[in-house]
Amino acid sequence: MATAQRKTDALDRQVKSTSSDIIAADKVEGTNVYNPAGDKLGTVDHLMIDKRSGQVCYAIMSFGGFLGIGESYHPLPWKKLDYDPAKGGFVVNMDKRQLEEAPHYKSSADWSPEYGRRVDTYYGVPTNYWI
Repeated sequence: MATAQRKTDALDRQVKSTSSDIIAADKVEGTNVYNPAGDKLGTVDHLMIDKRSGQVCYAIMSFGGFLGIGESYHPLPWKKLDYDPAKGGFVVNMDKRQLEEAPHYKSSADWSPEYGRRVDTYYGVPTNYWI
């Protein structure tokens, strides 16, 4: 077994034995996102982390499209997501219409402070709330 894999396996065992409230970032990617009615809205594509505080700021959810074509990416403020063990995914209190109207992008975004403020304003969270 490769050294890196042994370290990962050991970390997974440690995480599982010490707390169910923390999770490795690569385990979050691909997790489904639902609305409160149980409708699947999309999946977590990746996370955005503040470089200074180390806090997760946004889960970038992929939404729509087919086989990666026509997909859009929606930054969801991390604190707006609730993990639901019964669903094995996250729940965000919005419907598809609200999501379609939310700030999003089609390809890699050039994230700027202005874009972040637009996202935070849409979701009603203070800018830089994660710091």
